[in-house]
Amino acid sequence: MRPGDLLLITRAASVQFIRPIRCRLIRIDDRPTYDGWVWLEVYQLDARDRAVTRRSIFVRRAGVRPADPGHPPPQSATRRPAHATTARRP
Repeated sequence: MRPGDLLLITRAASVQFIRPIRCRLIRIDDRPTYDGWVWLEVYQLDARDRAVTRRSIFVRRAGVRPADPGHPPPQSATRRPAHATTARRP
C-alpha cells in the first residue's frame, strides 16, 4: 500500500465495514498497534470516485484490497420521453 492507492475496505478488514467503502490512501500511520493491524488515513470516495470524507480507519492489513480502477461511474438517471423515439407519419 502506498499513498494514492485506490482501496476497497470490507468486513475482511474490520467488522465495522458492513457495507464496503472505496477510498484513496493518504498515508499509513506509524503509531504502534496490534500485530497485523494498521491505522490508515484515507479519503472515502463516492460512486464517481470523488473524495467526500477524510477518515482515519483502523483495519487489518491483510483484509485491505486494491479497488478496481476501471470502476465505471453510475449511469445517468435521465430518460428520453417516449414520444422522442417514435417517428410521426404524414
